[in-house]
Amino acid sequence: MLTSTFDSILDAIETLSLEEQTSLLTIMHRRISDRRRAEIAANIAQGRQDYQSGNVFRGTVEEAIEELNR
Repeated sequence: MLTSTFDSILDAIETLSLEEQTSLLTIMHRRISDRRRAEIAANIAQGRQDYQSGNVFRGTVEEAIEELNR
């Protein structure tokens, strides 16, 4: 089902003019960048929250490996 929807979208894009396809690419690139930026911001916020609540391991690589092997 998803493949047929994706194929339908691609077919619809093919009917657009070259200028419209270029505009679509620009718009999609911006939207993807915005979504990725929001995802990064959420990861940073979660990291800060984890750090403030003490849920972050701090130490050397050797200490991290030792902790993982426990």
